[in-house]
Amino acid sequence: MRLSLGISTCPNDTFIYENLIEGLKDSPFQWDVHYADVQTLNEMVLAGKLDVAKVSAQIFPLVRENYRVLSCGGAIGYGCGPLLLSSVHEYFNPKFCTTLPGKNTTAALLFKFWHKKNYGGTPLLQYAFFDEVYRDLLAKTIRQGVTIHEHRFTWKRDGLHLLHDLGAYWEQETKSPIPLGIAVARRDLSTEVIMAIEMEIRESLKKAWAREKMVTPFIQEKAQIEEKNVIESHIKMFVNDFSEVVGEKGERALEQLWLLSDC
Repeated sequence: MRLSLGISTCPNDTFIYENLIEGLKDSPFQWDVHYADVQTLNEMVLAGKLDVAKVSAQIFPLVRENYRVLSCGGAIGYGCGPLLLSSVHEYFNPKFCTTLPGKNTTAALLFKFWHKKNYGGTPLLQYAFFDEVYRDLLAKTIRQGVTIHEHRFTWKRDGLHLLHDLGAYWEQETKSPIPLGIAVARRDLSTEVIMAIEMEIRESLKKAWAREKMVTPFIQEKAQIEEKNVIESHIKMFVNDFSEVVGEKGERALEQLWLLSDC
């Protein structure tokens, strides 16, 4: 059976899905893989263009009629949320525009959640791809922006200023893990196919954890950063027990997030 799969090039996605993509033994699937930033993946799923995809958790209310959440393969955890950074100062200024990594990303929703609780009103926003946000902060062409993925580990080294840890704020306010990403599959796939996809994701992850080296050439080639230690830190932070089984805590966190869709 041939299916389309969309994932990002970030190490947590490539770590989980590498073995699935390369082909597991006796697999019934052939995968047509699309690599893209998370906002593009969100848009592809909103348009119904992918059979299976790793997307931002916050878009599910918009696609629930056509997709279902898989019980594995996502990104939920503690201490792993997006960071609000500044290129020039150590305090947040609501009079300045904030750049977010995509309109439909969970990072955007978490920023709006934090802003509404602390400042009220409508924030001044603009959007860019996640890697562009970081490059623009480094170039000081924007004052403040929300960063995700590997850049959580490099902002201090690169001379940026931490304004707020939006993931820590979510944990504090909700007492739940941070629901960043989910794996989804089309609802018109049969229950048997869905179960087989989930089994493949779990098998792919199991094989990834079992190998001697965490960072493979496949993962390093796709990553936005070259340092292996940063890539390893990224994987260890974003790939965890929730990646294998979302579970009750993960489901509760997702439900809390989906209630914020009007932020």
